[in-house]
Amino acid sequence: MNFLVILLDRFFNLHFNLVWLTPIHASIVIGFFIRLIWVRRPVGVAFAWLLIVILLPLLGIALYVLIGERPVGRSLMLKIERMSKDYLLITERMRQRFQDDRKHLPLEGKALSFLAESKNGSPVIAGNHIELFTNSLEILQKFIDAINGAKKSLHLEFYIWALGGDADRVGEALIAAAQRGIACRVLLDSLGSKDWLKSKWPARFRNAGIQVTEALPIQIGRFQFRRADIRLHRKIFVIDGSVAWTGSMNMVDPRTFKQDSGVGEWVDALVRVEGPVVSQFDLTFLFDWSVATPRVKKFNDPEPEITARAGGVLAQEFASGPVYRDDILYQVLLSAIMDAREELTITTPYFGPDDGLIQALMAASGRGVRVTLIVPKLNDSTLVAWSSRSIYGDLLSSGVHIAEFRGGLLHTKSMLIDKRIAIFGSVNFDQRSLRLNFEISLIVYNEDFCAKLEELVNSYLKQSDFVDVQVWAKKPRWRTLLENAVHLASPLL
Repeated sequence: MNFLVILLDRFFNLHFNLVWLTPIHASIVIGFFIRLIWVRRPVGVAFAWLLIVILLPLLGIALYVLIGERPVGRSLMLKIERMSKDYLLITERMRQRFQDDRKHLPLEGKALSFLAESKNGSPVIAGNHIELFTNSLEILQKFIDAINGAKKSLHLEFYIWALGGDADRVGEALIAAAQRGIACRVLLDSLGSKDWLKSKWPARFRNAGIQVTEALPIQIGRFQFRRADIRLHRKIFVIDGSVAWTGSMNMVDPRTFKQDSGVGEWVDALVRVEGPVVSQFDLTFLFDWSVATPRVKKFNDPEPEITARAGGVLAQEFASGPVYRDDILYQVLLSAIMDAREELTITTPYFGPDDGLIQALMAASGRGVRVTLIVPKLNDSTLVAWSSRSIYGDLLSSGVHIAEFRGGLLHTKSMLIDKRIAIFGSVNFDQRSLRLNFEISLIVYNEDFCAKLEELVNSYLKQSDFVDVQVWAKKPRWRTLLENAVHLASPLL
């Protein structure tokens, strides 16, 4: 985010020129404090921001304008509200159609499913077939094969489309598909895919007839109206409305993606889904596409066709974001932790929960649940790594098992609850995913799928080192001080 560096540098210099103006400084702090009270931010977040503004008033105010609250902009908000009326009618019809499928929910999954469905969410649907894929290069080849075999439509929505490697081969396959008459739409996040969007590829796509839309574009002059770091973090690929892919993997070749970060290759997983639940992913894509595309004024895409049952898996799509379904993701994860009775295993590349989730994990361990957290040993975000490690001591002392994966940057995001329920998708266990980003997950109520996910988790554990509570307690004090200091800013990371 070079634009942030430049902007903050200017404010930083200006701050030192004006810091001696104590009355102005006091007025800024008082006014800012009133604003924090007015919007009723979480206490920890509010005090973190107040500390920044007290120490660096102009820089702090600049940061707060950029990333302090959760506005998406008045015009975008109005568009979402307008289109949500049509979206509501479709989801309500879907809930009515699949109401009887609720009867197939296991007892331990009912509360979680009903909560995920609340606030106009997707219902649970029976009759799906779900496969777990863990080799990124194999997944990219599967994408190419699916594109080559497509009959009518291809819908792709990703946070990152990176240049190079087999990701480029996917692009070439899309161009060929469009040239033979397949309707192709590509929706990419403006920040995550900035290099791709600045390359030759968008023009090549459009020349071939592929529709390309940039989600949440970064516009310097609009920072005062829309928060800059709210991102479209979803990973969705729908083929012909009958097959969907989702999970943690972006459109990247791990052999070429971020090789200069010093953490090894990204380690990801995706699921391939067939059956009626695919329509929920296609509906989310169509809604996101309509919201992000300036020329689209009304959500008037045809309602996704609901395909025939393809298997015996009970599942539901779970979409979340900072505008509609506000905080539902936090509630679902908190509920899942509190509902666990035997085992709870979490994989996440970025671990930054708030006090409520930390206490929930500790409480789960305290009541006899085997809680295991798997995170990468090396992380491409140093600040997040330091902040997360400040929490290790409390978790370890309460009996939580922490495993640090040494086989690359573990990017898989999953939660396995009692080997019976799985939450799998794009969600990191941090404040950004929980509060800011537009995310997508698949909740699966099926023991066979959970067994396959458990096999994947166990393969990660074989390449991991468990953090020893006694060794951790003896770490140098300067590390503890550094990690705890960074943790003060965790609500802002």
